[in-house]
Amino acid sequence: MTLAAAPSFNEKLERPLRRSQHLKVLQLNLGKLCNMHCSHCHVEAGPHQGASQMPEQVVLQCIAAIDQLRPEVVDLTGGAPELHQQFKTLVQAARDRGCQVINRSNLTVLLLPALADLAPWLAAKQVQIVASLPSCEASTTDAQRGPGTWEASMRALRKLNALGYGLGDPNLPLSLMSNPPGEALQQLTACDQKQWRECLGKEGVSFDHLIGLNNMPIARFLDGLEANGRTDLYMQSLVDAFNPASICGLMCRTTLSVAADGSIYDCDFNQMLELPLLVKQKQVNIANVCLEDLAGNLINIGNHCYGCTAGQGSSCSGATTCS
Repeated sequence: MTLAAAPSFNEKLERPLRRSQHLKVLQLNLGKLCNMHCSHCHVEAGPHQGASQMPEQVVLQCIAAIDQLRPEVVDLTGGAPELHQQFKTLVQAARDRGCQVINRSNLTVLLLPALADLAPWLAAKQVQIVASLPSCEASTTDAQRGPGTWEASMRALRKLNALGYGLGDPNLPLSLMSNPPGEALQQLTACDQKQWRECLGKEGVSFDHLIGLNNMPIARFLDGLEANGRTDLYMQSLVDAFNPASICGLMCRTTLSVAADGSIYDCDFNQMLELPLLVKQKQVNIANVCLEDLAGNLINIGNHCYGCTAGQGSSCSGATTCS
């Protein structure tokens, strides 16, 4: 679906949006298979998505690309990336090459009996964890992610704490990723950090960082807006909250997003909208892309980009504003 907000996002830019000369993050979407089915999910992940997993050939191409592209960070996402059969292979390959590794976890997946040994293994490999937790309240979390999610998430977080995550060790950072409820924009402050620490402290849980992500007007969240006739209103709220200071930190400038089939995109959201990264008007993939293709390349934009530039700015690493 094309979002028809006015003015177009392109008109907000003082100059064309281009990629940085430096690739910081290689983000690999290992597929949409997930043990959960969340209402806000922008990748439409769920237990029914087993056929979407990245094939072994593409996994090998991604490992070769790490050698070629030399990213600082390899960011593993999904779905629940931990459910991919080659998850540990990718982690080990990235760590062997000196990359930091981020595991984007829904937390509850770490409680599955088949993955009982995974959390200790992640700690041993010093894998960074960015865990999705919509709210510091049980009711809001369960409303967005399903009954019982809060309790299971707390159990998983306590398990990670017991392994040393979230206790201030720079080798074992634990970040929580929050999504605002409904159509609210993400505006995290120092007061929010304090509230979260107090609320989770009562559950015996500690964490290092709190980051936020605006709900993007795509996939399931957009379906909900459409069903309630709220799409134009939500888009207008994003347009009204456009912050030019957020552009300097947009993740599309320093991140390469790789889909399960090996196709590549400027960001995870473009991937879900099938807006490919184009080099000289040609589509490239993870098997043949090189650094020269990426540096300074025009970014494929659309009106969904308002979601990343509203308020504090929004990205997989949190706020994007430079000030």
